[in-house]
Amino acid sequence: MSKFFIFGAGYSGKAFARDNRNRLPVTGTTRSADNFDALREAGMTPLTFDGMLTPEIDAALPQTTHLIISIAPDEGGDPVLAAAHDAIAAMPALQWIGYLSTVGVYGDHGGAWVDETAECRPVSKRSRLRVAAEQQWRELGEKTGIPVAILRLSGIYGPGRNAFVNLANGTAKRLIKPGQVFNRIHVEDIAGALWHLAGRNQGGIFNVTDDLPAPPQDVVEYASSVMNVPPPPAISFETAQLSPMARSFYGENKRVSNAAMKAGGYRFRFPDYRCALDHMWPSGNWEQGEPRSPMKKP
Repeated sequence: MSKFFIFGAGYSGKAFARDNRNRLPVTGTTRSADNFDALREAGMTPLTFDGMLTPEIDAALPQTTHLIISIAPDEGGDPVLAAAHDAIAAMPALQWIGYLSTVGVYGDHGGAWVDETAECRPVSKRSRLRVAAEQQWRELGEKTGIPVAILRLSGIYGPGRNAFVNLANGTAKRLIKPGQVFNRIHVEDIAGALWHLAGRNQGGIFNVTDDLPAPPQDVVEYASSVMNVPPPPAISFETAQLSPMARSFYGENKRVSNAAMKAGGYRFRFPDYRCALDHMWPSGNWEQGEPRSPMKKP
């Protein structure tokens, strides 16, 4: 039987575990035991990992067949490899490794389409660290003969993280920068892509992103129309008050292709933001189980 282990079982990791239709064993790590109940609710056995292996992790890794890494690198490099490189290389049952990266590794391409063969031009430090971490995981795969799938994720949204939530709590912004587009992916498609690739023990680099790169204000406007509420006022990017990190995202402009995932047989559940929002609003799961806002479906 396949056994999965997730280093960093956060938003995407919990979605993966909830999508476990064959009820396979999944173990996930978190930094704090305070998060154990959330991991158990998602269907995982929870363990703590904060940069060091524990006896519980040491006991779980040798039985693991499929390993997923969803922890960002830092100044010291990839924290999982720093703590567990040799342990992972020696895992006797390991068949596949999945590493969750970001389309940020491509940097800025002036709005042009890019696929997995495109040059990586990382702009931010966090994206440069991702490029280095990707290479380290690929090298481990070459050394051990284990297939490594690098999943380059675009902007993640889903229950609890979407334009409806932002409109309901008053944080939505309609920021206008002519020509700017962003790429996005529903968290259920991250889960689906992981199960698809893991089920085939398929390695390689894959963009996990939907069909429709779009200006961010288009998403806010569409969500407003679905909620039947006025959109927030338009704000020029040039005059907007943004944090340095938020402003840095607008320094990268590209349209990311998902053709490789489709060619490999994966069918996206939410091919664009419109169908995802159309699904989340009437189902009510956009709030992720939180009490309903006064703004209700008309």
